[in-house]
Amino acid sequence: MTTNHVELRPGAYADSVTLLQVSRAVQGLDGVLAAQVAMATALNIEVLTEMGFAVPAQAGANDMVVALRLADADALDVALAGVDAALRDANRRDDGPTEVAPPRTTASAFRRVPDGLALVSVPGANALVEAMDAVEAGHDVMVFSDNVPLDQEIVLKRAAAERGLLVMGPDCGTAVVGGLGLGFANTVSPGPVGIVAASGTGCQQLLALLDHAGVGVSSALGVGGRDLSAEVRGLSTREALRRLDEDAAVELIVLVSKPPADDVAAEIREYAGSLGTPVELVLLGPGKPDLTAGTEAVLRRLGRDVPDWPVSGSTAERGGGRFLRGLFVGGTLASEAKLIATDALGAASVGSAGHTFVDFGDDAYTTGRAHPMIDPSLRLDHLARAAADPETAVILLDVVLGHGAEPDPSALLAPAIAAVSQPVVVAVVGTEADPQDLARQVHALADAGAEVHLSNARATRRAIELIGAAR
Repeated sequence: MTTNHVELRPGAYADSVTLLQVSRAVQGLDGVLAAQVAMATALNIEVLTEMGFAVPAQAGANDMVVALRLADADALDVALAGVDAALRDANRRDDGPTEVAPPRTTASAFRRVPDGLALVSVPGANALVEAMDAVEAGHDVMVFSDNVPLDQEIVLKRAAAERGLLVMGPDCGTAVVGGLGLGFANTVSPGPVGIVAASGTGCQQLLALLDHAGVGVSSALGVGGRDLSAEVRGLSTREALRRLDEDAAVELIVLVSKPPADDVAAEIREYAGSLGTPVELVLLGPGKPDLTAGTEAVLRRLGRDVPDWPVSGSTAERGGGRFLRGLFVGGTLASEAKLIATDALGAASVGSAGHTFVDFGDDAYTTGRAHPMIDPSLRLDHLARAAADPETAVILLDVVLGHGAEPDPSALLAPAIAAVSQPVVVAVVGTEADPQDLARQVHALADAGAEVHLSNARATRRAIELIGAAR
């Protein structure tokens, strides 16, 4: 008989990636059916409650919660010992022999590495202090942290602009700087294109499609998804464009963004026109070209052929259900899919009462949890719910590869897809050189019954076609 065990550990703390690793290690123990070790944030408590765990009412964000589902009560001691061992292992560090103490501040670190770039990955509420230390020390900074307040982003970027520095982010998940991929960057060859991206997975879609077409990228400078908003007004975008314009290796600059504020887009368009290097704008929005169409425009501008975008596998055109369910780990990919569906199906049919598109990388889903490109558990749970809903006609998913992302996303996703009765369409964003092995991921998902595309836009249009077939 199964049994649940939930305990709080007040004041204990570990970051979300560490706790994901602990959860996976414990879940592999004999007699453990499910294990969730997480900080007791509101989101994590909601997830645990939906999983059937009774979290104590006094749980707070500064408490660690250990939730175990066991085959029987006899497995409890082994499971708890496994939690303790996994936490100890995660906290061990062996930096080897050293006579030099590690730097205690960002500024002191730069005194040792004067040409360095700061990469800030701390809880969003604490990111400004670390990032501002870098800026005041005269250095560029990449802010990987999400959940950074908008007013703090503006303060940081204004300070950087006054010094001629670049702030990448906040929530900058992807960059290529000096040939080095940062965050979730894909592995690409150097080439004539430079990218400025107010969009993490939008940048990755461009990297993947250009790579498939045989075109390399010299630099990809992420500026954060809010940079072209009415409040931030492209502060980092201007600096990134200026730098790529000065780079002799860049023949064409591509600016990719989630839907920008109209007046900011106009200002940036005018600024881009003043540069010596041509700029191709790929700005998503109603009636605007999608990311694949934007990539094709880049290829034509470079005088390159536009290839066929590959499709692997097929999904049965089964009947039943009315609605498309898009479950995404990439925010820009979700936005692109929603824009395409709205254009094809009508605005009235897209939303909470109709076709839905969920971005599990949104701040609302990542407080106290690792990004869904690292931790797929929340999306897998929603996938099972969508499959159980008789109103679901087709399921649309993305899988984003690259350094820092889940090492083998198909290992958990393929079995989940195989259990789904509805048609499943997947966009896999990645390159052959990515550590996850693009071909292996595609084959595993196709073998599970999905139709797999390299283009998210093409995948979305195929899913829309299947809705018609399901009716």
